[in-house]
Amino acid sequence: MYWFYTDIPLFIGIILTMLASFYLKSTYRKYSQVSNSRGMTGADCAMMILRNAGINDVSVQYIPGSLTDHYSPTEKVLRLSETVYGSTSVAALGVAAHECGHAIQDKEGYAPLKLRSVSVPVANIGSMLSWPLILIGLAMGYMGLAQIGVILFTFVVLFQLITLPVEFDASRRAMIALEEQNILAGSELSAAGKVLRAAALTYVAALLSSILQLLRLIMLTRGGRRR
Repeated sequence: MYWFYTDIPLFIGIILTMLASFYLKSTYRKYSQVSNSRGMTGADCAMMILRNAGINDVSVQYIPGSLTDHYSPTEKVLRLSETVYGSTSVAALGVAAHECGHAIQDKEGYAPLKLRSVSVPVANIGSMLSWPLILIGLAMGYMGLAQIGVILFTFVVLFQLITLPVEFDASRRAMIALEEQNILAGSELSAAGKVLRAAALTYVAALLSSILQLLRLIMLTRGGRRR
């Protein structure tokens, strides 16, 4: 019965993540069918925004997959997925502009982006080691070991928390660039905003899911010690 109650946060987190993912995919699918009136591709949009921001040391590259878009501050590379790079949809332009938002953050020395970059190694260690330590500790009854794993998992949650303002700010910058540079306007701009808000919800859902998972792990390790 105790395990049943500790699984409730897990189930809630899974449901939140699935709903956010479904909403993003359905929203992106809807607006990926709507072409922008200027006929610009995602790559065109990215290069225009970067150029107008005075960013000349960042290259725009194609990457396979769908919604695999990302900006690499260390490599100075903005990678756009196959569903964005050559697409003229308003959804693609919204995503491309969002990644440009990260490049602009990097240029301006945006503090949360710097903090996230510094936190990556710690978060990777936490992600890699937390679950093995937790599972071994629970299976063998070594609650101290399991609690070390929980502490490491906490670093993963903190990394996701740091990520939120970075992603929200990148979307804000994207919408400003799309509007001020007359790339999108009216209903097209509104559609891009909906795509970016849907994407933001996935980060919120992931954070809430991880917080609930952390709560579950704390309940398990403390409960195990009491028994």
